[in-house]
Amino acid sequence: VPEVFKLIFTEAFQFNAAAGGFFGGMISMAMMQGIKRGLFSNEAGMGSAPNAAAASDVKHPVDQGLVQMLGVFVDTFIVCTSTAMIILISGVYHDTSVMGVEMTQRALEMELGGWGGDFLAVLLFLFCYSAVLGNYAYAEGNMQFINNSPKVMFAFRILVLIMVYFGAISGVPLVWSMADLFMGIMATINLTAILLLTPYARTLLKDYTAQLRGGKKDPEFKIDQYPEMKKRV
Repeated sequence: VPEVFKLIFTEAFQFNAAAGGFFGGMISMAMMQGIKRGLFSNEAGMGSAPNAAAASDVKHPVDQGLVQMLGVFVDTFIVCTSTAMIILISGVYHDTSVMGVEMTQRALEMELGGWGGDFLAVLLFLFCYSAVLGNYAYAEGNMQFINNSPKVMFAFRILVLIMVYFGAISGVPLVWSMADLFMGIMATINLTAILLLTPYARTLLKDYTAQLRGGKKDPEFKIDQYPEMKKRV
């Protein structure tokens, strides 16, 4: 494991990488690619996860906010780092003909045996299936909030089926490009909303920390104490 971390940092900050970044923008491209894939991985700042968080039953909103923050950490720093370690330890990254998930499958097969690739394929199927259902549930809830007309909802469901089919038959570069485009749009809208809601988030955090300092182990938010906030909910 120490050698893997050493490899990551030496390859990222060696002179060749720095020279490439200076002359050809390679470091900028690498950072951009990392940011895009990071967003795709943890969806931080995109506004999709709050759809699930909003349905939680907690005494204080900050409790769920902390859970959401932990989710980003687990997904990015633990799951993604573990995947990178498996690939680097196996050495499969030296084979430039292997790309994408095939690289992870090959690495698992090399380290765990033939069943490793099959196991990952099953996990990917379950992940993709649940992701489609989950994101559809998010989108349907939002559409019902905007316009719950039966005709609109029917058209929306048909559009979802078309996009699922399109994603299944299209080339990977096109799918990634479209995903990056729509994630960028989502992030722009959501980050604007976050800036506008920052005063409320600060108020909630102050209320939460004040209760903790007061000795309350399980803080409870009472919106009646904040009339201005109650008017806008």
